[in-house]
Amino acid sequence: MITPSDLNAYLGKNISAICNNGFVAPNDNHCAHFVSHAMNYRFGYNCQLAGHGKNPGMNIRVHEVFAKCPSVGAWADRPATLSPCLVFVTGASNVNVAKKVMENIPKKHIGIFIGGTIWHYSNSHHKVVTQTPEEFIKHYPTVQDSALFFGALIP
Repeated sequence: MITPSDLNAYLGKNISAICNNGFVAPNDNHCAHFVSHAMNYRFGYNCQLAGHGKNPGMNIRVHEVFAKCPSVGAWADRPATLSPCLVFVTGASNVNVAKKVMENIPKKHIGIFIGGTIWHYSNSHHKVVTQTPEEFIKHYPTVQDSALFFGALIP
C-alpha cells in the first residue's frame, strides 16, 4: 500500500528523475506516467514504447488507468474509507462512470489521493506537487464542467 512518505519522496522531482526509459520530454503530459511509476502500473501504452528504454514500461495514458480501476465514480460519491485512491479531473461530459470510460481528450489529469492530499505531476511546473481536491479541480480553468472522479487503486 502506498503511503504519504512514499509519495513525498517524489515531491519536486522532474519526470527525468523518475523514468529510466527516456520518455521525459517537457512538452509531453506526464501525470499518468508519474502515477504509474509510483503505483507500478505496467499495462497499456507505456513509457518504454513511447521512449527508448529497455526497462519495464509504465502506463502513460489517463483514460487507460481510469478504465482499469476496480471501481470509479463521481468524487462526491467516493466512500469515506477509500483512501488512498486515484483522483481524476476532466470535463464531466467526458466520463461515463457506468461504463468506466473516459474519453481520450487532452484535458484530463490524474493524481493519487491520501488523507486529504493529492500528489500529481504538474506538467506546467515540470515536477511532482501536492494539492487539495479544492485546488486540483481548478487544473483546467477553461473547462466549464470540470469534475473530480475517484478510482479505486488497481491491484
